[in-house]
Amino acid sequence: MSRTNLRDLADLIKQPIITEKATRLLEDNQYVFDVVPKATKPEIKAAIESLFDVKVTSVNTIRPPKKKRRVGRFLGFKPLYKRAIVTLKEGNTIALFPEV
Repeated sequence: MSRTNLRDLADLIKQPIITEKATRLLEDNQYVFDVVPKATKPEIKAAIESLFDVKVTSVNTIRPPKKKRRVGRFLGFKPLYKRAIVTLKEGNTIALFPEV
């Protein structure tokens, strides 16, 4: 199923991730985003290219295993999530920290 509607593509990307590792990856022109768990790599690529007007060379995704959490006597799991590491073509950048 291909999502061609721009609004659907924009809904795939939740937020950018700003961690130590993600900041290190910025030097290699790689950006990390939280995405919807059902999003596919071609959909993520199309969403990033349309939202930020950049050229994406590759998309790597991460889906860590679910972890148990206990609250009192109740056992549950942490919410599942998916992250995408997007590599941009040389010369393209995304302004995560806009100049104020």
